[in-house]
Amino acid sequence: MSIVMPETAVVSKQLAFGYQTGQEPHSLVIKDLDLEIETGLFVSIMGHNGSGKSTLAKLLNGLLTPSSGVLVVCGYDASNQETVWEIRHHVGMVFQNPDNQIVGPTVEDDVAFGLENRGVPPEEMRVRIDEALQSVQMQSFSQAQPHRLSGGQKQRVAIAGIMAIRPSVIILDEATAMLDPMARKEVMALAHRLHREEGITVINITHFPEDTLHSDRIIVMHDGKVVLDGTPAAVFAEAPRLQAIGLDVPLAVRLRQALVSNGVAMPLVLEREELVRELCKLLSKT
Repeated sequence: MSIVMPETAVVSKQLAFGYQTGQEPHSLVIKDLDLEIETGLFVSIMGHNGSGKSTLAKLLNGLLTPSSGVLVVCGYDASNQETVWEIRHHVGMVFQNPDNQIVGPTVEDDVAFGLENRGVPPEEMRVRIDEALQSVQMQSFSQAQPHRLSGGQKQRVAIAGIMAIRPSVIILDEATAMLDPMARKEVMALAHRLHREEGITVINITHFPEDTLHSDRIIVMHDGKVVLDGTPAAVFAEAPRLQAIGLDVPLAVRLRQALVSNGVAMPLVLEREELVRELCKLLSKT
C-alpha cells in the first residue's frame, strides 16, 4: 500500500535547539524558527559555518530533538520519541564525508545494509538494490570495493543506500563539500534527476551558491534564523545582503555586479551562460 504524504513535508513553529556544554545553559543554535517546506520541492538551505543549517538537517532527520517549539516532519512530531523512528523511515540523509556513511565491503553490501536492518525480505531486497544502483548509474560497480571508488562515486553509493529504503525526503548535508567541481556537478545533477523522476522532496544543505541555482526555493540562514527565502533569482538579487553576512554568490552574479558598478546596464543573471549571452548582446550593439 502506498503512503499518502502530507502536502507539507516540514512545518516548524518557534523551533529552538541548543547544545548542552557541561554545566553551562543551552547555547541556542536554532532560534524561534518558523518554516514550511512543501512536499515535492527541491529546496536549498544556505548559510555560513555556525548558521544552524546542519543542526536543522539533524533535527529534520530525528538525529536531534528540539529544545522547544514545534517541528513536524512528514506528518510526525519530531519531539515525540515514539514517532521519531517514523521520521527516520521517511527521511534519508547523505552526509558530507561518504567514508563516514559507507560500511559494506562491496557496493552491493553497503546498499543492502539499511534494508537488512529493516528486515526487508531477501527477494524484495534484491529488487531494491538493483533499482537503487541503477537510479544512480552504479550498477556496473555492484561488486566493487567502496574504498577504491572516487569521491563522486562514493556519494552515489551513499545516495543509492538511501534510495533503497525508499524515503519521501532526502537531505543532502553538505554532500558535495569534499568533492571536486566535476563530481559536485554530477552529484547535484543526480539529485535533481531523482527529484524530477521519483518525486522525492530534496533538501540541499550547502554553502556553494552554484549548487542552489536550479532549486525551486532557497532558504538563507544566519545566526539560527531565516533571513532570506525565495526563488534563486529573488535571493541572489540580494547579493550585497548575502555578502554582508559572509556568503558567496555565483560567479555570474559577481561579474554582473562589477559591470553594473562601472555603468554597464545588464539584467540579473545567475549562470555563466546567461552572462555570456547578455555580453554578446551588448557587443552586437556597439
